[in-house]
Amino acid sequence: STKGAANDCPAATPVASAWPGIGTDVSTVDDAAAFTENLSGLAFQAASGGSPAVIWGVVNGPGTLVRLLWNGTIWASDASNGWSAGKALHYADGSGNPDSEGITLGGTAGAGAGGLYVSTERNNDASTVSRLSVLRYDTSGTSTSLTATNDWDLTADIPPTGANLGLEGVAYVPDSYLVSKGFYDEKAGHAYVPGEYANHGDGLFLVGVEGSGMIYAYALDHATNGYARIATIASGYGSLGVMDLFFDSGLKYLWATCDDGCGGKTSTLEIDTSPTSPTVGRFVITHVYNRPSAMPNINNEGFTIAPESECVAGTKYAYWSDDGDTDGHSLRRASMTCGRLP
Repeated sequence: STKGAANDCPAATPVASAWPGIGTDVSTVDDAAAFTENLSGLAFQAASGGSPAVIWGVVNGPGTLVRLLWNGTIWASDASNGWSAGKALHYADGSGNPDSEGITLGGTAGAGAGGLYVSTERNNDASTVSRLSVLRYDTSGTSTSLTATNDWDLTADIPPTGANLGLEGVAYVPDSYLVSKGFYDEKAGHAYVPGEYANHGDGLFLVGVEGSGMIYAYALDHATNGYARIATIASGYGSLGVMDLFFDSGLKYLWATCDDGCGGKTSTLEIDTSPTSPTVGRFVITHVYNRPSAMPNINNEGFTIAPESECVAGTKYAYWSDDGDTDGHSLRRASMTCGRLP
């Protein structure tokens, strides 16, 4: 894998702190028979308009999208509309078996039809070939398989990496946040102007590469499947790899996670708004946290946090997915304190 650059772990990176919650409050929240392995990225969709909260997840082999609902005890597969065993994922031409690693809910480009975006690192049917793609899926139907509505193949734009060290995470970040913080567009050489990128919806998609630990921000053209790279961001994990990305749209944190290779750390990145800073307009690391004390050091590849609307008595839950299905469980949660981080 590609070694991290000298500035990939900058001197200003904060020292890791204890998990911001009750570290001993860790529990498994899936059925022991739900998964055997390979549950990867997660995305939490808040309850809305009478619809319950959903945890979306992707299985990396075979590429599968799952829709989990809380049944009062665990998060279990939705039994309706063809979701009971998850839905097989395919590329836009209906072929293939995408190695699906990360998942995010989009903005207007993904709303209405229930679109979700999945980051992939290869076609499992051609497993020795790297294929770094973001795929969009319409989840509104009842079919038990899904064909991508869009396929943004980013392979040619990202430094080469191993076929199994590709796009582990993806996060949608709204234009409104980026513009309000003066996000710097490295392609254009000035503050990001959304109107310069046609058909990209109302936000950018950030992808995390396992092999290098780098994060890349893209405007994705939904009409042509073209793309423009807007920024390159160091996750701080270097060659240990970034395993998932999650943007907290309420509290405005970009979370980046690592797996057992770095002890299960999570970190937050925010856009630097200090006008005299050399990194003004760029994402910088603001917090680093150790895993909750009761969380085993396992191959957690997915991470998401419930929104503030889920807070009860000042706490809510964060969720991790374990690719290795340790002790027969793939989904764990831990409580964390609501509100902005100290």
